[in-house]
Amino acid sequence: MNILTQLPTILMIVSPILIAAIGGMFTERSGVVNIAIEGLMGLGACAAASTHYLMEAAGAGRYSLVVALLVGTATGWAFSLIHAAASVDLKADQTISGTGINLLADGTTIFVAQILFKADRTKEYQVGMLTDRFGMYPTAYIAIAVVIIAWFVMYKTPFGMHLRACGEHPAAADSVGINVRLMRYSGVMISGSLAGLAGGCIVLTQTIQYTSGTIGGRGYIALAAVSFGRWSPLGVTLAAILFGGAQAFAVISNNIPALASLPSEYFNILPYAVTLIALIATSGKDYAPQANGIPYEKGAS
Repeated sequence: MNILTQLPTILMIVSPILIAAIGGMFTERSGVVNIAIEGLMGLGACAAASTHYLMEAAGAGRYSLVVALLVGTATGWAFSLIHAAASVDLKADQTISGTGINLLADGTTIFVAQILFKADRTKEYQVGMLTDRFGMYPTAYIAIAVVIIAWFVMYKTPFGMHLRACGEHPAAADSVGINVRLMRYSGVMISGSLAGLAGGCIVLTQTIQYTSGTIGGRGYIALAAVSFGRWSPLGVTLAAILFGGAQAFAVISNNIPALASLPSEYFNILPYAVTLIALIATSGKDYAPQANGIPYEKGAS
């Protein structure tokens, strides 16, 4: 098997994980843990799939893919405000808040599908994203653009410096006039937007409809990529390629004659096994922002 012929498939699978992981990097750099990325990806995927199908059915398929991605992004952004309000304003436990949104996402997507399509999933659409002459999906280029923009914003702008300061020492940031609340809200909203976008990228390339199993743990893999990548754009990118590549291998293993006879279950657990092993290997090292997951009380040291 020529790996170059499988490159479009690998990038198709890696891209959503990378986009979501970059979003997770932003929120954790601001000091807020967002395990709701899994649920936000599901909400974005459901919104994108529903939008695309309805526009395609109405004869507006020419613009439906772009609009669907925008709607998915906006949906992730809107629901992330719940987590931002709970974590930043109400000082709630961020893990519990994120878990609540993941549960809310499961119920909301099924509820919306029942209203729109009288089923627990969206209807199948006719045309998904098309590839270019190299066989690449546009999502690969979107992911590359997200990484470049994230690096520039994080390290070359005052916004990025302020965001990182709020994740390391919010009291010091507050003392020099940085609005910690605004920075943390911004981190969570960026994370939600990119998670929604990532969900849209999945449902418009890898499937022909949204179901409850569409995301399949990719949000958690993206969070693992943030940790394994040490909260930097380059590290997160390499980690996403590693974890996403393991998931892609599970798909393309059927095309390898020596592996085709083995049970598919061996390869289906590979992405999660690789993720777990990578996290165990780095468990003794702490590269996380110092104030990550800690609510900020104004005036506290």
